[in-house]
Amino acid sequence: MDRLELIKRNVQEIVTEEELTQLLETKEHPTAYVGYEPSGKIHMGHVLTVNKLLDLQKAGFKITVLLADVHAYLNQKGTLEQVREIADYNKRCFIALGLDPKETNFVYGSDYQLSSEYMLNVLKLTRLTSLNRARRSMDEVGRQMDDPKVSQMVYPIMQAIDIAMLGVDVAVGGIDQRKIHMLAREGLPSIGFPAPLCIHTPIILGFDGNKMSSSNDNFISVDDTEEQINAKMKKAFCPAGEVENNPVLELFRYHICPRYEEVVFKRPEKFGGDLHCRSYGELEQVYASGQLHPMDLKSGAALYMNMILETVRSVI
Repeated sequence: MDRLELIKRNVQEIVTEEELTQLLETKEHPTAYVGYEPSGKIHMGHVLTVNKLLDLQKAGFKITVLLADVHAYLNQKGTLEQVREIADYNKRCFIALGLDPKETNFVYGSDYQLSSEYMLNVLKLTRLTSLNRARRSMDEVGRQMDDPKVSQMVYPIMQAIDIAMLGVDVAVGGIDQRKIHMLAREGLPSIGFPAPLCIHTPIILGFDGNKMSSSNDNFISVDDTEEQINAKMKKAFCPAGEVENNPVLELFRYHICPRYEEVVFKRPEKFGGDLHCRSYGELEQVYASGQLHPMDLKSGAALYMNMILETVRSVI
């Protein structure tokens, strides 16, 4: 897989591909970042962007991870002390998932977001951003947006200034971050900063077939026990032969197959014996054809997810 293919793997959108190609041609080691609001357990939705950071590192990018404790505070996720404690936990999880602390720049928002230079740039951008635009930017990521606080209107402005002050070429995030990233692309040049490229990963389904949500408890957390993962997989929505909107197959596409060159499904000989798949595309074809039963797919997913997360459990 070449450099560009690696960057584009499992990505929903790049804004824009032309700019990315130019960046790769002109800069040997571009820079990229993801900001994580420390607000609870790290689940496989978060890990999707971690996987993309790992791809970018392999492609020669220098990576910054923003542990956005001030953002979490503004978004009603706890006191500054509480969110800083969660941020420390999140950092340990990200390192256990493969982000080398020697190669990754971990930054706490509170380390620089309270400086006069930062706040002046925030105020400059607030003068250019309508209240409606700020609210629309927060619709996908804000808490209690039926009655938003002023702090939540400042949140997307700060996220744009983060990109500027961290000096990164590329902002990475889930597609739910798109409105905030577009605000940054449009607003930052007006106050003297370059517009960032944006790489957006998809929003994956929860195991009940609905949007992944902590309130629905329909996700795998990185600190789930082996027994918890096995139980969740047994109950997971997994229609036979269907590859679209299948949350179990999404685990293979986004988390398992990128880490393993081959996946093996253990089966008795009377059910066809062990089945080997050397790519996600091959697995999808096998499942769509009915050669692999949903329970075998679920069992395989549980096996590999437990293997992936074993290193995380051992350090957190």
